[in-house]
Amino acid sequence: MLQDVIGRSKYDDFAGEGVDRIEALDPKLASARERLPELCDLAVNGLRRMALPDLHFPHTMRGVGSRNGSGVIPEGDNLRYTINVAQGLAWTTEAQQRSVLDGKTAVDLALACIERAAKSGEPGAIALAAWAAAETAGVFAGELFALLETSLSHDNSIQTVSCAWALTAALAARHLGPTAEVQRLASRLLLLHAQSDSGLFRHFTPANAAGFARGHVGCFADQVYPIQALARLGYMDGDRVALRAAEACAARIVALQGEAGQWWWHYDTRDGSVVEGYPVYSVHQHAMAPMALLDLNEAGGTDHRAALAKGLGWLDRRPETDEPMISAEDGVIWRKIGRNEPPKLVRSVAAVTTAVSAGWHLPGLDTVFPPVKVDRECRPYEFGWMLYAWRSRGVVQALRHQTRRY
Repeated sequence: MLQDVIGRSKYDDFAGEGVDRIEALDPKLASARERLPELCDLAVNGLRRMALPDLHFPHTMRGVGSRNGSGVIPEGDNLRYTINVAQGLAWTTEAQQRSVLDGKTAVDLALACIERAAKSGEPGAIALAAWAAAETAGVFAGELFALLETSLSHDNSIQTVSCAWALTAALAARHLGPTAEVQRLASRLLLLHAQSDSGLFRHFTPANAAGFARGHVGCFADQVYPIQALARLGYMDGDRVALRAAEACAARIVALQGEAGQWWWHYDTRDGSVVEGYPVYSVHQHAMAPMALLDLNEAGGTDHRAALAKGLGWLDRRPETDEPMISAEDGVIWRKIGRNEPPKLVRSVAAVTTAVSAGWHLPGLDTVFPPVKVDRECRPYEFGWMLYAWRSRGVVQALRHQTRRY
């Protein structure tokens, strides 16, 4: 496996220059500029508590009690989340990385995930590991790209998120090795099959792979990762079609953003409406929306930073509940606010009713199942993506620079 990993240059030779995205925020967004360093420090401290032996990270940290300060315990082991941690920690100081990783660095972590991803056979993990290998460690993981090419070229369905990660990985690594076919296949699937006329992206390509009740539904993740991938493609290759596709999706989710800054969860890709807003996930507020929309802006697209600041504000002030979302004592930001309901009941009902007729929602659900429940867990990728979103420097610009060098 490792003989198929070829390193040619450090990605951060260029990207490490300049200020991070917090410092680059408009002074008018003062509250976000003041809050974000505290949140990023919390992320580093939280990851330090989450780290497991041998460069592994858990699936989640579960709250022990019902109040802040009562502790959290790790559950499971998650490869995807471990890769996300490497991607985020890469933008912290070496001392911080070593304090989290028991003396190792983000490069060590990214490299350790390559073989695990290849053995997993899971397209999402493979794409993330290939992306992290290139961007974090400056190496080309050839076996991973061969696996991605196979996954993308078959007629079987693939999740839109995995497809977007494959495209981003191909762009990150193309100055290191041959990724043109993965780029071609992934961009074709996203632009021709996954995106609907509303600008929103479906959960699977092709859409009918999701079945009657889910074929029209795209979740928030299905929107942000294609925005990021297509914005980068548009910037690197001057691809106006890709940039317009990213712009259309971003404009729609921003238009649908809640009054208190909520980034909603499930969308109807046919008419661009909300299928079901809850749960509202904290990672969408502090990491995933910023990561995608800041990339879009740096690629020459619309500046949505005011919407991002509004979304961040939801973490501290929200209409759903007064219960804190942030627990510095436990080193976490609680995962989400959802409804008081049997698991996924309202989402399932909304998917079916909107499948029958776009925009049809059963009345009274907010009253019967109010969105007041805080999910007291926190997953490592949430902090990895936060650090990546806000502490990174010149990522999009570096991609074009590296491509020109090679």
